[in-house]
Amino acid sequence: MRVAMFGYQTWGHRTLKALLDAGHDVALVVTHPPSENAYERIWSDSVADLAQENGIRTLLRTRPDDAELQTELKAAELDLIVANNWRTWLPPEIFELPRHGTLNVHDSLLPAYAGFSPLIWALINGEPEVGVTAHMMNAELDAGGIVAQRAVAVGPRDTATDLFHRTVELIEPLTTEAIRLIESGTAVPLPQDRTKASFFHKRARRDSLIDWTWPAEDIDRLVRAQSDPYPNAFAYHRGQELRIVRASVSEGHYGGTPGRIFIREGDGVVIVAGPESRRGHSPGLLVDRVRTADGTELAAADYFTTMGGYLTDRP
Repeated sequence: MRVAMFGYQTWGHRTLKALLDAGHDVALVVTHPPSENAYERIWSDSVADLAQENGIRTLLRTRPDDAELQTELKAAELDLIVANNWRTWLPPEIFELPRHGTLNVHDSLLPAYAGFSPLIWALINGEPEVGVTAHMMNAELDAGGIVAQRAVAVGPRDTATDLFHRTVELIEPLTTEAIRLIESGTAVPLPQDRTKASFFHKRARRDSLIDWTWPAEDIDRLVRAQSDPYPNAFAYHRGQELRIVRASVSEGHYGGTPGRIFIREGDGVVIVAGPESRRGHSPGLLVDRVRTADGTELAAADYFTTMGGYLTDRP
């Protein structure tokens, strides 16, 4: 197949590798310039470097709406465009251009978790599984018919980093399978059930700020969803940012005001949490390790040398 690829970071890199390994004729690669965004500096294997190592013409774009790009795509006489982690919408004059249209590879089990940071949102929400979907692109973001989909289970102590490594391994076989179906004429894209669709925004610093009125189980998942190398979940202590590196749900039930630095349990320190924490029927968040504003990582028991005071949502 003669293809062009739109992609970015490790997701795009794995997709391009799948195209090359399968022997497809990659006429053009379009990728974003390097970014200083915290979420785009990680998992940042370079699509541009891989393309250039293989002698493929490469264009750096923040958006796909310039005349030069569209002219090159038309001249390439493409069978298919393949996209993965392209960060802006592709217009119909691009995604409808190839003979077979455009295949998008997205790291969620569509129709749920369309949009951005799907693994993080899915883990925060306690989903039992995550995965990768290859679907045909249409005018609505991540909404086209599904060609192939693969899932992996979410374990009880998995982090977003664990889920990234497991799902990124699905990209190459899934992309290869989907293109084989399209090329053979046996692909039957399954329309998405839009009643089950959900769409999530990009994560920003504010989204990692801990709300201590959440149940401890939810905060625990937030901490695991913001595992290294992601920007950690955080709160403020004595006016300074404090990142929660590792935590779990306490064994005991603790009553009081959300955010109270309360008591040692085992090797950790319990922070009171939950919307009904005043009743004393709920567990707290057992904090094991923290990271201070200057980057120093400490066991929670070494940081909280005395009990009392609060972790807050502002300095």
